Amino acid sequence: MEYVNPIKDVGVINEIKESLKQKAPRDFLLFVLGINTGIRICDLLNLKVNDVWDGEKVKEFLFIAKNGRHKETTFYINNNVREALNDYILATNLKNNDFLFKSKNHDKPISRQQAYRIINKAAREVGVQGEIGTHTIRKTFGYHAYRKGIAISILRSIFGHSCPSETLRYIGIDKDHHQPIKVDVNL
Repeated sequence: MEYVNPIKDVGVINEIKESLKQKAPRDFLLFVLGINTGIRICDLLNLKVNDVWDGEKVKEFLFIAKNGRHKETTFYINNNVREALNDYILATNLKNNDFLFKSKNHDKPISRQQAYRIINKAAREVGVQGEIGTHTIRKTFGYHAYRKGIAISILRSIFGHSCPSETLRYIGIDKDHHQPIKVDVNL
């Protein structure tokens, strides 16, 4: 497996989103959901409509079981994801038990390989250099969450890493990197 990088430039992320939105709403949703939640690609692909939709509207939280254990990981569905989900679900004929990222050829979700092709092609079309893969969307989430002040301990927990240095390496943060943190409670 090759090492892949996060997409650090927000302008490039927006170009990818715009490109995917115009071509394929399903693929746009895959990218937006991935970069806003950090959910593993295997968990993303196994999502069903009823995991994110209560029958009338998008749910506020998404719950994913951890590796078949009874414990769940909770993911907040932010406004960008909520809007993408709402548009996609209302525009398709998906039923509650359908896979969210349903293949065009059968009732199963798209494969990891297809997800890789979608992400890689979209990144290449906007000029992204370097290694891109399915982990790119997860790493992009982590990189930008960290840059916005989310504690490394929280990201470590989301990614299931054993130590903060592993998480920093995973999201592409150099150990000598120093970022000013804006503490603004904005009361």
